Amino acid sequence: MAIMSTDEQQGAAQRRPEARKPRGFPDRTAAIIAAERKLVDSITAVYQRWGFDALDTGPFEYVDALGKFLPDADRPNAGVFALQDDDEQWIALRYDHTAPLARYVAENWERIPKPFRRYSAGPVWRNEKPGPFRFREFIQCDADSVGVSGPAADAEMIAIAAQAMQAAGAQHGEYLIRVNSRQLLDGIMETAGVLDPMQRGTVLRALDKFDKFGVEGVMLLLGKGRKDESGDVTQGAGLAANQIDVLLEFITARSISRAETARKLANSVGMTRSGATGVAELAEIDAILTALGIGDDAAAFDPSIVRGLEYYTGPVFEAEYLREFHDADGNALRFGSVGGGGRYDGLVARFRGEPAPATGFSVGVSRLAAAMAVSEGPAVEGPVLVLVMDKDQLADYATLASDLRRAGVRAEMYLGSSGMKAQMKYADRRNSPAVVIVGGNEREKGVVTIKDLKAGAAAAKGMTDNEAWRAERPGQFECARGEMVARIKAIAGAP
Repeated sequence: MAIMSTDEQQGAAQRRPEARKPRGFPDRTAAIIAAERKLVDSITAVYQRWGFDALDTGPFEYVDALGKFLPDADRPNAGVFALQDDDEQWIALRYDHTAPLARYVAENWERIPKPFRRYSAGPVWRNEKPGPFRFREFIQCDADSVGVSGPAADAEMIAIAAQAMQAAGAQHGEYLIRVNSRQLLDGIMETAGVLDPMQRGTVLRALDKFDKFGVEGVMLLLGKGRKDESGDVTQGAGLAANQIDVLLEFITARSISRAETARKLANSVGMTRSGATGVAELAEIDAILTALGIGDDAAAFDPSIVRGLEYYTGPVFEAEYLREFHDADGNALRFGSVGGGGRYDGLVARFRGEPAPATGFSVGVSRLAAAMAVSEGPAVEGPVLVLVMDKDQLADYATLASDLRRAGVRAEMYLGSSGMKAQMKYADRRNSPAVVIVGGNEREKGVVTIKDLKAGAAAAKGMTDNEAWRAERPGQFECARGEMVARIKAIAGAP
């Protein structure tokens, strides 16, 4: 065999690719995949109960169907991941599930029932700067109703959002659906005398920071600007003091109940037509939510909620996950928004040139799964492991593992080359609930030894004497081979 020179070795090392992951495209472990699947199944079950049908429009759309995310028509890669097809037309990975829905509805308008109620679950892709729990590829789970107007449809979506959060595992008090209205925001802008579209955008971005910066921070952003801890300055909206007072009264109007908040908002937005329409919408939404059993602790009116107003045309809402978790330094944190939606009456109209009212709600499944993984630390239970004690008995061990699988138990035979200690360590790393041991003694007696690893771990927590633990071997027992499957099923919780 030829021996490589030092230069050849260095050249070979330089040719090796670096093992690295593109930012924003996370590797998803078994625990995260299981959590996402469970969330999708639980949330879509809620959508199905409310009469929505599944629809998958596929990952790619023509870029002109995606609207505002295409600032560069020659190479439309800002915000989306796009490529040129063999017919030289640009196509892009879907940014969300709603724009493809609008295209589908417009394309099939004459044959679909109206309202058209569909749900969709799957990955979406965004060509944006990634950050903590902000991914470029993630799973969303949507429900939308197209072809129906009025607050009743929006109230239904808010109720669905609350039930979806419960189905996802959030208990009462651990989530809140926060509701606002585009009409209310338009009304308060008119009342405050903020008429310039550019200035309105700055004001809305400032109001959206209320949860983060509080009244004082928003006041600065509405005025001359705000300097953060690093010294960077965010330019303010340049409003006068009386204008700021009107806006602050509006965003702090949230009260202990939806009805009381609506009454306070009616005073703050004055008698503008948009404001009066928004207050009337909220009053009807409150009445329907109350009839559906959605209390003030599950859905609240919150005038500080600001979503993309180029997109939404009526009520808007966000689902907030309130459960606290702790970071690596032990600091208590909250995850914040994990879903949102609202009324968007103009999206289908882009294709048809005529109004097509619509409302919807979307859960950020990947974000919610990550939040629950941090707060709960979920672990996927591994397979039952059949240890290999005698290499000449592989067929017997394979039979034991096969018997367990036929009975619906996850099971594997150890295929490595290590001894018992290493095999037990492997079972621990796999989070196996139990191991099956058959050596010469067990084979002679026609029994198997089962180590219930969950029971053993629980017992070990209460023992301080290692010798006593080894002598008692908690969770370990013998049983006849014919009883193995039943005993393992009881440990693993298999049906």
